[in-house]
Amino acid sequence: MDSDDEYVPNTRARGLTNAEGAYRWEDEYHRSWDVVQEDSGGSLAPAVNGIIDTAKRRKIKPMAPVHRGIIRNLVLVLDASLAMSDTDMRPTRFYSMISSASVFVTDFFSQNPISQLAIVVLRDGLAVLTSKLDGNPQTHLDNLAQLRKSQVSGQASLQNGLELANVLLSQTPQYNTREVLLVFGALMSNDPKPISQTIHKLVENKVRVKIIGLAAEVAICRQICTQTNMGESNSYFIALNEQHFQTLLSDSLTPIPVLKERESAAKSTDSAEPATAVRMGFPKRQLHSMSASLCACHQTLTKQGFFCPQCKAKVCTLPMTCPVCALTLIMSTHLARGYHHLFPLQPFNQTQGYKNPCFGCSVSLANRSQFECPKCHNIFCVDCDVFFHENLHNCAGCEVQNTDVQV
Repeated sequence: MDSDDEYVPNTRARGLTNAEGAYRWEDEYHRSWDVVQEDSGGSLAPAVNGIIDTAKRRKIKPMAPVHRGIIRNLVLVLDASLAMSDTDMRPTRFYSMISSASVFVTDFFSQNPISQLAIVVLRDGLAVLTSKLDGNPQTHLDNLAQLRKSQVSGQASLQNGLELANVLLSQTPQYNTREVLLVFGALMSNDPKPISQTIHKLVENKVRVKIIGLAAEVAICRQICTQTNMGESNSYFIALNEQHFQTLLSDSLTPIPVLKERESAAKSTDSAEPATAVRMGFPKRQLHSMSASLCACHQTLTKQGFFCPQCKAKVCTLPMTCPVCALTLIMSTHLARGYHHLFPLQPFNQTQGYKNPCFGCSVSLANRSQFECPKCHNIFCVDCDVFFHENLHNCAGCEVQNTDVQV
């Protein structure tokens, strides 16, 4: 090559550029100011409100009513190896993971009140049980706060983490779902034995594994998720940034469908498979008492609590498994909050041209996005739409019509 020639790297051959010759990562920001357009009156309010409304409805997805297990047992496995000290997530991967996990625990028990969760940490080639399988969210939040004060160290071991999770879940009843949600930031695993043996145990115990990677894709993680989920490939994800990581965690709030092999086995039998009866207790609450009594869960003297209807033992919070007779203690509202997953509220259709206020909150819909319920055809604002789908799980317009019919 002559000295006057200019060297140009062959980026197109490497797939780094598009057809126009620009870098692919620039496509997302190419003329981004064209997204915001003025209306006929010269105002930017409609465009800005549209961007905000789109961000609010990002989590609303269409869901078909399928067979799901509403009594869940989930083991949250967190990577605390040296790979989690990277700063591609601020301030580090580890602290970002702990903050997102705290939000996930709160939302998990809000959406799945009769479920249980455990937390396992991977560091120094070991798997440490940080929080045992329990249905009290405050216990897990306190343990995560203590974990935040610790330091990352050593390497992670996928096999040890999955083995410990398998032992915890093997003690749960068969009618409960057995799930593992693993946050993995390393690119290698320090395993003492072939991990294929562990995968075989997970498949035998019907343990479903979902992995969220914080680095590049790892082949063994893909293999674990595929084999434990009956060949489905939608259980292994790579987080692109902090917001995407939180979105991937929030996707695990919805109970997973029942295993295909279980459904096919039930259909292949001549007679219908008998339903499993789950014994639960609805205890009475004592607000105030003249004298303090000992609670069975914390062994402390309290003047208020809930009394088990079977053994009369007192516990502090619900839901909880009775420490004396092992009866599941819940309230009727807990069943109602877990039941909505079986019949999810369908997304509303975006519309325009509606002049009246929002049917739900009576706010003006001028320069706001409008959404129509496909059943009752009432129009709502984006805030009511998000509230119905994420919290209430029912349409206010449909409920009013049902009430009118009953009256």
